[in-house]
Amino acid sequence: MTYKENAEKYIENYGLSIGDTIKVNKEDITYTGILLDRPEDADDGYLVLKLSSGYNIGVAIKDTTAELIEKGDKPKIGYDETEIPHDANKQNISIVSTGGTVSSVIDYRTGAVHPKFTASDLVKANPELLDYANYNVKALYNILSENMKPEYWVKAAGEIANDISNGADGVVIAHGTDTMHYTSAALSFMLKTPVPIIITGAQRSSDRPSSDANINLIDSVIAAKSDIAEVCVCMHGSLNDHYTYLHKGTKVRKMHTSRRDTFRSINAQPIAKIENKKVNINPEYSYTKRGANELELNDSIEDKVGFIKSFPGISQDFIEYHIDKGYKGLVIEGTGLGHVPNNLIDSFKRAQDENIPVIMTSQCLYGRVNMNVYSTGREILDAGVISGLDMTPETTYVKLCWALGQSDDYSEVKEIMQTNIAGEFSEKSSIKDFLN
Repeated sequence: MTYKENAEKYIENYGLSIGDTIKVNKEDITYTGILLDRPEDADDGYLVLKLSSGYNIGVAIKDTTAELIEKGDKPKIGYDETEIPHDANKQNISIVSTGGTVSSVIDYRTGAVHPKFTASDLVKANPELLDYANYNVKALYNILSENMKPEYWVKAAGEIANDISNGADGVVIAHGTDTMHYTSAALSFMLKTPVPIIITGAQRSSDRPSSDANINLIDSVIAAKSDIAEVCVCMHGSLNDHYTYLHKGTKVRKMHTSRRDTFRSINAQPIAKIENKKVNINPEYSYTKRGANELELNDSIEDKVGFIKSFPGISQDFIEYHIDKGYKGLVIEGTGLGHVPNNLIDSFKRAQDENIPVIMTSQCLYGRVNMNVYSTGREILDAGVISGLDMTPETTYVKLCWALGQSDDYSEVKEIMQTNIAGEFSEKSSIKDFLN
């Protein structure tokens, strides 16, 4: 008998419902918590309880008794996808799950986190969502974000475009945080959108009382209903749960391994702050308004692009390897204003001769590349290297993949890279942006 069958029989026998506060007695231990839905198979069957501490635990059904403490006031928990109600007075939001911590569950037999929730399960686990919109939910992938590939960006862009064409008033993408800023940049270049496209995730899984999953997801839906028709990342803006920020998809970066406010706007300010379920738009920010654009999908990309970090002692071999292996473009993360050791310059000249664009960025992140200041930088420019201006290295990499999908001509790619397509670079990078 499957977990679902075991659990349903057990719950029926004790007159319980998903969302009830119950007490489970197992040998000499008593657990009290809210009964949660969990559509995962397990041999013996498990109940999942949310304790008052905020943690979720799994209790094997075998050799337990249960009793009702209080009927739940959230009857919406446990809907099947086909049972999610529709309210004609609410906007229609598409939720697309790609995996990651925000759509992960705990395997209570092993304690490990797995990306096993579908997008509809997000609604089950966050019933407050139904207070804000109607939902079309789908699981595009179930992967951790380190497994994201450029070809997956293409599929995601196509699915999002289809949802918008079919009437979605906004789109929320559940994504792992580690490569979220790559995907947000890719979608920014691939899609011209008439509605908000919001990417969100979680630093901490939903079984933890410090989880940021619920707030990030709710605020993302609120952002998807807003007037900001851009690709944005919505994540915690502070260590507490007071507010989230909306960051432009091409100007955002993950800056800490575990902090909940890990995402920061680089060489820019956040587009908006979402606080008390309201979107407060930065008055200094000029944004694309809902309906200003017609939907356009341009998802041609070249994934054979190298990404190389300069370091003391780096040899020509790193550049020559990529040229010899047929890479179509290279992004260099240089030092300072955009420098590398001068022993690489001949390799850059070879790359230009073979029609391979090389784009220079900086490991400093804040500020902008300027190869005109020092003699080494001027030699690098003379070797045909193109400035990445104040784009982050990750956005530069994504943009070069996309630019090479538009053209394989060196001059045309250079023009694309130095044309502001999706707000990826600023006219100047200020101290204010650095201190943000």
